[in-house]
Amino acid sequence: MSEKSLLKGIKISEISDFKIGNAQDIISATGCTAIICEEGATAGVCVRGGSPASRETELLHPENTVQKINCVMLSGGSAYGLEAGDGAMTFLEEKGIGFDVGIGRVPIVCGASLFDLEIGSFNIRPDKKMGYKACVNAYSGVEPEEGNAGAGTGATVGKLHNEKDMMKCGLGIYAVQIGEIKCGAVVAVNALGDVTDYETGRILAGLLNDDHTDFYGSVKCLYEELERPRDLWSGNTTIGCVITNARLDKSQCTKSASIIHNAFAKTISPAHSTADGDTIFIMASGKKEVHVDAFNALATEVMARAVNRAALMAKPAYGLKAACDFMKC
Repeated sequence: MSEKSLLKGIKISEISDFKIGNAQDIISATGCTAIICEEGATAGVCVRGGSPASRETELLHPENTVQKINCVMLSGGSAYGLEAGDGAMTFLEEKGIGFDVGIGRVPIVCGASLFDLEIGSFNIRPDKKMGYKACVNAYSGVEPEEGNAGAGTGATVGKLHNEKDMMKCGLGIYAVQIGEIKCGAVVAVNALGDVTDYETGRILAGLLNDDHTDFYGSVKCLYEELERPRDLWSGNTTIGCVITNARLDKSQCTKSASIIHNAFAKTISPAHSTADGDTIFIMASGKKEVHVDAFNALATEVMARAVNRAALMAKPAYGLKAACDFMKC
């Protein structure tokens, strides 16, 4: 029996401890994605990119007090987009969800933002209202959309020639089950480099050639510039979250988040550049015992396949080609 045959594909909504919702402004090419765990999830984070925009990542260090979080908010809008997390706090406070501080409950909302301000309107970003709407949508019972939705609305890839030869990417979602262990990933792919197929290594979306009929190749471009240093355009960053019903403590979540970055290394070329803010969260509801190393291998594959779906589910928009233009969709 092959390793692939052990995986049972499921809808991410089947990981029932979590609720996921998108909100977006299609015209302005930006949006956000809320990932909520009402009961609280043990969590970890790992930031590998050199240009992150993040919220409440310090409290996820194993030595710090808070043990569980209620929401991860992924958003566009660069640092401005972190405001979407305030909308999640308001929404969750209204539901009485959060860390008990005696006189009330404080919702614990972590988050990260990608840079999409060059695509639509620089002055319109995910805000408190949009973050609140994403949470409302998470409770709608509707399966979250992929592609040009949520935090992936304005996502693009292949940006070594700045805006000239880049492609549209988006939000990817993938989930599986082995036995009673469920694992899913949500990722908004807005990389400096190319998205490559997890199994074959071929480019799915990325830096285009001059006439936009084929891929130029981001690594090839970098090699050609090896002796010609320049500042890379900083409008990038891939941000994602793994969710699971497995039981992991904070230290294990922290280590898992670090290991899951191998998924970016396998599907984004190059990954973790100085101009990316690549960030991965993990949220574990703690319902099922798990072999931690086996889980990390599984979660890495799940995230890698979600990255691929971010490219494959994206549609051409804002004058940019998408993977659909190079294959049957």
